[in-house]
Amino acid sequence: MKAAAEKSSVRDGLALVSSMHSNTAVILTEDEPGLLEALGDRLGELASSGESYQARFESAAHVHFRALLLHHQVVMPITENRVELGARQAVFFVELDGLRPRRIVVKIIGE
Repeated sequence: MKAAAEKSSVRDGLALVSSMHSNTAVILTEDEPGLLEALGDRLGELASSGESYQARFESAAHVHFRALLLHHQVVMPITENRVELGARQAVFFVELDGLRPRRIVVKIIGE
């Protein structure tokens, strides 16, 4: 995403990162391993795999609930061809339902 902004001709605008899957997430947070581990633990508590969900047609309903608690996309400002993030911030793709091919879209918008 940073490389896409730097390669673009956009000096001032926005960078959008979006996942094309309902069982994944894209988040912007501190690049802190303890925080990311705690996030995983908390998601497990809030939407556990052992619960009985109304959506029984979907065996991975808990995964979709976890995705709803997070975000499917993030938007960041671009100034002078650079994405503006806090000193420790980073964009993370969160896989919630096992490893398989995924599609992420990055759009750079602006002047």
